[in-house]
Amino acid sequence: MTAAAVDANDRWFMGHPKGLAFLAFTEAWERFSYYGMQTLLVLYLTKQLLLPGHVENILGFPQLHAILSRGQPMTIVAIASAIFGLYTALVYLTPSLGGLIADGWLGRTRTIILGACLMALGHFLMAFDASFLIALLCLMVGSGCFKGNIATQVGSLYRPDDLRRADAFQIFYLGINAGVIVAPLITGTLGEKVAWHYGFGAAGVGMLISLVIYLSGRKYLPPDPPIRKKQQKLARVPLTAQEWRSMILLVGLLPVLAASIVGNNQIFNAYLIWADKSVDRTLFGQPILTTWLVSVDSIVSVATLAAMVVFWRIWKTRFKEPDELGKIVIGCLFSGAGVACLALGSALAASTGQKVSMGWLLAFHLLNDIGFANVLPVGLALFVRAAPAALAGTIVGIYYLHLFAANLAVGWLGGLLDKMPPTQFWLMHAALVTGAGVVFFFVRMLFGSVLAGKVQEPDFVAADAAEFP
Repeated sequence: MTAAAVDANDRWFMGHPKGLAFLAFTEAWERFSYYGMQTLLVLYLTKQLLLPGHVENILGFPQLHAILSRGQPMTIVAIASAIFGLYTALVYLTPSLGGLIADGWLGRTRTIILGACLMALGHFLMAFDASFLIALLCLMVGSGCFKGNIATQVGSLYRPDDLRRADAFQIFYLGINAGVIVAPLITGTLGEKVAWHYGFGAAGVGMLISLVIYLSGRKYLPPDPPIRKKQQKLARVPLTAQEWRSMILLVGLLPVLAASIVGNNQIFNAYLIWADKSVDRTLFGQPILTTWLVSVDSIVSVATLAAMVVFWRIWKTRFKEPDELGKIVIGCLFSGAGVACLALGSALAASTGQKVSMGWLLAFHLLNDIGFANVLPVGLALFVRAAPAALAGTIVGIYYLHLFAANLAVGWLGGLLDKMPPTQFWLMHAALVTGAGVVFFFVRMLFGSVLAGKVQEPDFVAADAAEFP
């Protein structure tokens, strides 16, 4: 799985090779730029770009609108939500393209550099109405070239028997979350308080910083593996009947996994639009910007992920620890309860004529992030463990298709925000998430034994498991 590893005795950075420091800080700034832009996207669309005087200037927008609307009238919120859903969904398909470019053409290092340049260009193109769709295309392709390849380079820093690898991915994950936490505070403040384009510009500067850090550390990174020739074919290993059953069941679970995260993934979309209009955004007596809610969620998410690791370690010293499907059921119930808090807060606000209290939003973030910690990383662990050994990498790639489907669903569901009362809107999401938990419960009862296999984890799994805030 790895290229020739660097010096095994290199412990310069927290007991790890120097290359890890450069990769972690590169990823931190890349995630700063990516999530900084994504935090602003739907607010920018609904408050400026899709309004008269701006929307007419977007190149290609009439054609996109015709595809999204299919001849039916759409509100600004619905259009913004559909664009958000399509963009974030396609971001999870482009890493496959980035992998093909790296493996068969440019190699990992040059593909990462290409991706960083495209992302920086995309952020700066967001400053102009006309180039909005071109900017999104650059960001999608750039992220695809960057994301999977840099995670693979982290694994390539270590020999197969080096036990520091798991710890390295945890450090890499800290870089990811540092960028996610800080981004809304800077890009969100600039976008909401000064001008939207200043926020996008800050995201572009962050991407340039990421590129400079990566280029500065190239000599400390492992060499790229040889580029595969087209005529080289991998030997096919036939699957057993048990492996076929496992694979079919895993693929069948993808729509259920997609439903389980629609509440969480709505945070960057309809949640921000709703909170901007309907919530009394006062935290500890101080007013906060709408975009800062993303930072609040990121902080809670990091804390709950760490807390869940500690909790299950303590739990298994006295009780039997649930298997992956059991944890996913628990996670769905917590996430569903979290989204239900938004519905309850909306119902109470409607009955009193006041805005929704921040307390309901904090309850949502806490419960939802506890659920998230037991669904998405655990789901990836389930797919890696139960996948047929000969198709482990392929199954992990298929796993990410549920994120593609979930974000498409989030875009469509978000368009209903201004067509139904908020209470019903959030109850609908709570029902989807809780319903997914019920399905997982029965799958565990009826088919749990089918997923009893075990395979070795690919090097890149740990990084991506932690990626989704």
